Amino acid sequence: MKDLPCRAVDRAIAWYQRRLSPRKGWNCAHLVANGGQSCSAAVRTIIAERGLVRGSLPVMRRFAACALASMLLPSHVQGVCCCGPIPIHFRF
Repeated sequence: MKDLPCRAVDRAIAWYQRRLSPRKGWNCAHLVANGGQSCSAAVRTIIAERGLVRGSLPVMRRFAACALASMLLPSHVQGVCCCGPIPIHFRF
């Protein structure tokens, strides 16, 4: 991860992981359904390994898998995020 856009994306995701993610009140649907990394951690890894251009397709595949996992998980609270209708509980 050498170029400025990659570093900027990595820092934005790191900020999200530190500041917003702990306050949501729920975990990544892909993580809950399949284990492994959360989507934000997986995207950081993909961008670090492949860069923004070559990593864009794997990132889209990951978000699609997360959206599918969120549809399969039962939920009574619905919201909207990048992955589709999944529970969103923000605590500030």
